[in-house]
Amino acid sequence: MRKVSLLLSVVSSCIMANSTVIATKSCEAYNNMKHTTNTSHIVLQPNQSYTSVREYKGQNFIIIPDANPRQRWVDSSCLKKRKVPTKVRQLDKKTTHKVSHSNLLALSWHNAFCQTHQHKKECKRGLFSKFKKGYSDDRFVLHGLWPQPKGNQYCNVDRKYITMDKYKYWDKLPSLNLDSDIKNELKKVMPGVSSNLHKHEWFKHGTCYGKDTNGYFADAIAYTKAVNSSKVGVFFINHKGKRVSLNQVRKVVDSAFGKGAGDAVEMRCNNGMITELWFHLQGEGNNLKELLHTNHPVKSFCRSGFIDKAGFGR
Repeated sequence: MRKVSLLLSVVSSCIMANSTVIATKSCEAYNNMKHTTNTSHIVLQPNQSYTSVREYKGQNFIIIPDANPRQRWVDSSCLKKRKVPTKVRQLDKKTTHKVSHSNLLALSWHNAFCQTHQHKKECKRGLFSKFKKGYSDDRFVLHGLWPQPKGNQYCNVDRKYITMDKYKYWDKLPSLNLDSDIKNELKKVMPGVSSNLHKHEWFKHGTCYGKDTNGYFADAIAYTKAVNSSKVGVFFINHKGKRVSLNQVRKVVDSAFGKGAGDAVEMRCNNGMITELWFHLQGEGNNLKELLHTNHPVKSFCRSGFIDKAGFGR
């Protein structure tokens, strides 16, 4: 327990002190401070940049992405510091790449999410009192909008913020410059804002979307509302407490957004419950009817599931 506590204190105390360092020579990168173990015999590459999360007694605790474990101890004499920008490059401006035309929209069935994440702020019973009429637990909420392919992440994001994000220090990430109307609508469709989920989604995925923060979330909000107000949202509300199949869901999607649209949807399940619907989108714009099309049905490992009711327990 003492070793675990020490590691946690190292990580938590150093996140805000993260810096980018450059290897000045080839040095071994050890698993521990005593330098007794070096799994896979990892050696620093001269002139290569690394993220340092702590400097302690002549050593640096750094992250080497391809190593296992990734966190290693290296003599400080093997490194030199490099100043890290205080802001993410182009944080609130359009990115330099084109708008992504292949995206994955992940919507969570909020009842099921809270069934499996009861400790989350957004799952506290009193939270929804501040939402306007029409927004209840019985709905899909925005998890994320993810540019594809899967590895298309963290575009132009500094390593400092990537490290914060991966360690889930989302509250430490810089605030997003969202217009007031976008911010208000986002809170309605993404309860996870209370846990700073929107920051995580922007830094990891939104920076690769090709629009600024407002444009990215405006599209995601529009998609979420379109699903909830469609026959898909009605179907899930009317079938709470029942088991439904993937084929049933895809037929409803076809009815709501046009023939073949259901083939672009996969179902995600956990503990027998349908937790999410993933919509594979192709093209640009915020019209789901035009974006939901595919040449072949997407794979879905979940073939049927239970639509959870609001509240904890079934």
